[in-house]
Amino acid sequence: MPKIIDHEKRREQIAEATWRVIVEQGMEGATVRGIAKEAGLSLGALRHYFATQDELLMYAMQLVKERATARITEVAADEELAPKERFTKIFLELLPTNQEKMVEMEVWFAFTVYFRHKKDGFDAQHDGIYAGVRKLLDSADQLHLLRKELDKELEAEKLYAVIDGLALHAYLEPQRVDGERITKVLEHHLASLFH
Repeated sequence: MPKIIDHEKRREQIAEATWRVIVEQGMEGATVRGIAKEAGLSLGALRHYFATQDELLMYAMQLVKERATARITEVAADEELAPKERFTKIFLELLPTNQEKMVEMEVWFAFTVYFRHKKDGFDAQHDGIYAGVRKLLDSADQLHLLRKELDKELEAEKLYAVIDGLALHAYLEPQRVDGERITKVLEHHLASLFH
C-alpha cells in the first residue's frame, strides 16, 4: 500500500528545516540544496513543494507569523486570565522568552532584512505588530484599564519600541536579555500604563 503523505505537514517540515539552516548559517546558507539536505529530501522532492527559493522563504516566513498569531489567539481566548494578565501574556507572545520563539524571532529578523529591498515579496515592515499594539491598547482603554492621562498614540509607539528593542537585545545578547528579564521589563512597562 503506498504511503500517504500529508503535504501541508511536509511543507511545514521543510519550513522548519529552513529555519534551522538560517539560525545555523544565516540567509547565505539558506540555499535550496542546503535546505533540502537539512530536510532529508532530494532537490527534486523539495521542488515538488516549492518551485522557487523565494516561494519557500515566503512560506517559511508566513509560518512564523501564523504560529505567533495562533499562540496570541489562544491566550486572548483564555477567559480564566484577568484582563491585565491576558494583555501581558499576549505581548509576551511577541517576544523571544523561550527557545522556540527565539528561533522564530531570529528567522523573522533574517527574513526582514532579506525581503526588505525585494519588490515582490513579504512586506516585513508591515508585520501587523504595531497595529496589534494599537488594537490591544484600545481594548485595554475600553475596559478602563489604562491611566486616563495617557496619550494612547504616544504610548502605542513606546510599547512598540519596547517590544522591538527587547527582541533585538535578546537576539544580540541572549545571556543578558533572557526570558526572565524580558518578562520583567515588559511587566514593568505595562504597569506604567495601567492603573
